[in-house]
Amino acid sequence: MALLKNLNDNAKTEDNSGFGTNANSYGGRFVNKNGTANIEKRGMNLLRRISWYHIMIDMPNWKFMLILFSFYIIINFIFAILYYAIGIEHLDGIEQSQSILTQFGQAYFFSAQTFTTVGYGHISPTGFLASALSSAEALIGLLSFAIATGLFFGRFSKPTAYIKFSYNALISPYKDKKALMVRLVPFKNTNLTDAKAKMTLGMSVEEDGVTTNKFYSLDLELEAINALTLSWTLVHPITEKSPFYNLTEDDFKKNHIEILVFVTTFDDMFSNTVAARTSYTFNEIIYGAKFETMYNRSEDGTKTILYLDKLNQFRTTNFS
Repeated sequence: MALLKNLNDNAKTEDNSGFGTNANSYGGRFVNKNGTANIEKRGMNLLRRISWYHIMIDMPNWKFMLILFSFYIIINFIFAILYYAIGIEHLDGIEQSQSILTQFGQAYFFSAQTFTTVGYGHISPTGFLASALSSAEALIGLLSFAIATGLFFGRFSKPTAYIKFSYNALISPYKDKKALMVRLVPFKNTNLTDAKAKMTLGMSVEEDGVTTNKFYSLDLELEAINALTLSWTLVHPITEKSPFYNLTEDDFKKNHIEILVFVTTFDDMFSNTVAARTSYTFNEIIYGAKFETMYNRSEDGTKTILYLDKLNQFRTTNFS
């Protein structure tokens, strides 16, 4: 009840959150920890509602490489079967006296040489069907490698905000009061400038017997910085104007709400603005804790050392 009272009295509502207001139609959190929307789309054919380009660009590197190698092996296996079905005698260079397994293996490697347009010349097609099939395979191989090259370039050239957020948000002592704190850090050798942050409180409230989704702006001590080179702790002071004012540790445990964090910054390598986002539910908020310092001066005093492995480290503390 204290949270609802503070929301009604002090909080600034947001009408442009992009999320629906009908709480009964929502399930789970608004935004996943990795920043993606917690939405599953249905009601349309799978091939129409999915962008395969986006899937191939966004998937992990190991999965992308696995798909490429699997496609290469399977497509050559299929063509080897087709060559074998047409007849090994139409592949000049494969001896008829060899075993079936050896013949099929040589047909497979002929397929691989044709698909990659290497063409060693040890085996060559004879007859119309074998020649037509090898011509079609060479065309498919050229198109496949063009697509794979485009995907490789897209993955390497995609503007990406290489920013990691702390797994937990903290309620920490701050200037004789309390504050909600979230930490983030750039983790690659990028130059990020003009960083801006926004923090939003999302929750379901009951109004006139109807449960609706409401979103409230959380004021930050610092909403923008010129350069994002070290860690950046986003601080929402819990003052009289904060929806969290007078909330106790039990209140944070009992209320089911979500804090949405959005960060945009300019990457001068891509000459483009990149964005990162995440969210924190109340069970991911640690009450009475402070983040450990992530950086210090080097031993020779010539550099600042940023310890990325300390992003999630914090210590418990008491409020005075």
